Amino acid sequence: MLSMQPIGYVRSPYHETREIPKGLGAKHEVEGVLEIRAEFEPGLTDIEGFSHLFVIWAFDRAEGFSLLGTPPSDDRPHGVFATRSPRRPNPIGLTVVELLSREGAALRVRGIDMLDGTPILDIKPYLSNVPQERLRRGWLAEAEARSAAKP
Repeated sequence: MLSMQPIGYVRSPYHETREIPKGLGAKHEVEGVLEIRAEFEPGLTDIEGFSHLFVIWAFDRAEGFSLLGTPPSDDRPHGVFATRSPRRPNPIGLTVVELLSREGAALRVRGIDMLDGTPILDIKPYLSNVPQERLRRGWLAEAEARSAAKP
């Protein structure tokens, strides 16, 4: 069994999941703060040089899991591993945020899609060497095309 401890917590304007934008065209422009526990602050050394960060966090309020589900962005069921559903065998979330500033152990970021008080498991600098033209969006691209074709 794995055992993890939060390195900090998210400060977000979202207090209920229904407040978080979901579905096709959802924009995550909201600002928030990643409050890192004092004993982990030295781990933030030199983080200011990165524009974006991966935030790995826990869906601490999700209950149970489903291997198939219908996301808000499509009317067809998909496997949980092909979605961002919180109802996962291991309730781990991943979000890319823009780092706006750092003040001690607090990181002000844009792109929050987590509830206030969400435990942060890890932070990593966002790096990608996959060119945009080589990325595929799977069923999501198909759902977007169907949505755009509707009158």
